[in-house]
Amino acid sequence: MKTQQNFKRYEKKYLINEAQYQALRTCLDTYMSVDQYDWSTICNIYYDTPDYRLIRTSIEKPVYKEKMRLRTYGIPVENSPAFIEVKKKFKGIVYKRRMTLPYQQALDWLAQEPDTACDSQIAEEICWFRKFYGNLSPAVVLCYDRLALYGNENKDLRVTFDRSIRWRTDHLDLTDGDTGEYLLPEGFYIMEIKIPGSMPLWMADLLDRLEVYPTSFSKYGRAYQTFACRKPVLWQQGVG
Repeated sequence: MKTQQNFKRYEKKYLINEAQYQALRTCLDTYMSVDQYDWSTICNIYYDTPDYRLIRTSIEKPVYKEKMRLRTYGIPVENSPAFIEVKKKFKGIVYKRRMTLPYQQALDWLAQEPDTACDSQIAEEICWFRKFYGNLSPAVVLCYDRLALYGNENKDLRVTFDRSIRWRTDHLDLTDGDTGEYLLPEGFYIMEIKIPGSMPLWMADLLDRLEVYPTSFSKYGRAYQTFACRKPVLWQQGVG
C-alpha cells in the first residue's frame, strides 16, 4: 500500500466518555469501516527548541501553528518504518508533510545538520523547518492506542479514537517502549474527525443527538502544561 505523504484537511477533536464511545461505534458501523489494523499503538517523539517555543506558541491558539514529530506504528526496532512529519494548521485547515525512513536512520538524520540529504521536496520543507527553528531535539514521547475508521462512500472521511494516552520526558527513544504517565482518566477517548471538506449531514446529526461537542485538545500541549505545573524551572531551562 502506498503511504500518503501530503495531507490537507479539516480535523475536529472531541473528548468523549465510554458511553459516548460505545454509542458512536454502534452508529458509525452503518457508514464506516474499521481500517486494516484495528486497534494499534502509535508512538511519537515530539521535537522542540530548548525553550519549548513550538508548544508554547501552539497553546496560545494562534491563527497559524506548527510542530514536528517522529512517528512509528508500534514499538520500533532499528529498521522499522518511521515517519518524520511537519504538521501545520492555518485557519482550521491542517497541512501535513511526511517522509519515510527506517527508524534509526530517521533518528540519525534528525540529529544531523538540517542541510544533510534534503533530496526531495518534502525533505527540503522539513530541512527548512529545522533551520528556521534551530536546535530542535526530542522533547516528549507520546504513545496511545488508536482505532481508525474510514467512510464507506468517501474514503477520505476518517474518524479515529485514541485511548490510554501516555507520555514521558525521559527515555526519549521509542525503542525504550510505549510506557508513560496517563494523560486522561480511564474511560476517556479523544475522537478526531478528519475530512477534506464539509462534514456529512448524517454525522452532524449523530454528534448532535449524542451531545458530542468539539473541544480544543493537544496531546503534547496537555503533557507540557502538566509537567510545567510541577517543574516550571525545568521547562523554562529546557530540561526534559
